[in-house]
Amino acid sequence: MKILFFGTPEFSVPFLDVLIQSKGFSLLAVVTQPDKPMGRGYEVQPSAIKLQAQHYQLPVLQPKTLRSKEIQKELEDYQADCFVVVAYGKMIPQEVLDIPKMGCLNVHPSLLPKYRGPSPMQWAILNGDKETGVSIMLLDTGMDTGHILTQEKIPLDPNETTETLQAKVHHVAPTLLVNTLKMYASGTLSPQSQNNEQASLTRLLTKEDGHIDWTQTAKQIDQQFRALTPWPGMWTIWKRKGKALRLKILNMHLLDKKTDSLAGTAQSFSDRLYIQTRTSAMEIIKLQPEGKQEMTAKEFLKGYGDIQEAKLQ
Repeated sequence: MKILFFGTPEFSVPFLDVLIQSKGFSLLAVVTQPDKPMGRGYEVQPSAIKLQAQHYQLPVLQPKTLRSKEIQKELEDYQADCFVVVAYGKMIPQEVLDIPKMGCLNVHPSLLPKYRGPSPMQWAILNGDKETGVSIMLLDTGMDTGHILTQEKIPLDPNETTETLQAKVHHVAPTLLVNTLKMYASGTLSPQSQNNEQASLTRLLTKEDGHIDWTQTAKQIDQQFRALTPWPGMWTIWKRKGKALRLKILNMHLLDKKTDSLAGTAQSFSDRLYIQTRTSAMEIIKLQPEGKQEMTAKEFLKGYGDIQEAKLQ
């Protein structure tokens, strides 16, 4: 089976790897987004998929748009049987979807129709779900609305993080993709339409989503932390000496103990830092004041001991 692979971030890499390593597939080229400025220095860097494709000495296409006749002709000339799409990051127009005779298969890390859209793994943790999964689907021009070929459920542990969930997805989904491609090519799979009445749509997460509302329950804040770490990250504001100091929370633990303090109140005992929520306290293990290095709570309290009884926002 001749395949063109569409992908961009690190998440896509194991899927490219498994298609290279599995018998019966011929990877013709990789389509990824153009190099972009990244990091603190905003240096132009290639995508993770581009680097991996170069490792395999595959041709790499980086169109600014898939709507141009030139790129569509270039894609047609490969005469691929199937396009495989994993976190490409751009909507694919109908003219491109129509090119391969088997269509375009997409890997989406949720149990569709739940969590159509971006960041479905983070939203599953953020909402406290007990399970999520992976869907292999046929792409159409909607937002993850295409017919489903296969799905596999993944249980979520009580302390699941986005990083541990991604590892679980990478453990099951690449193999599911390979098996799905083989079954679909042999005609043993019947695409199933999604139930739109059960659909939910996610949105892009932003840095503002990491702003902690201490009036939430400790459980809600814990879910937020596990979903949004390392990106976009969690933060709170301490109005100190007339200035708003942003504190980035790098590690925190949910505690059972409750104090009489108001939500958002900071307290320190024996070099340990606690913040009261609506229900119980969160212990801050590691944090980073704006403009400073990362530090443990003990290190932080040496220079910011006046946080005692401060109200964080």
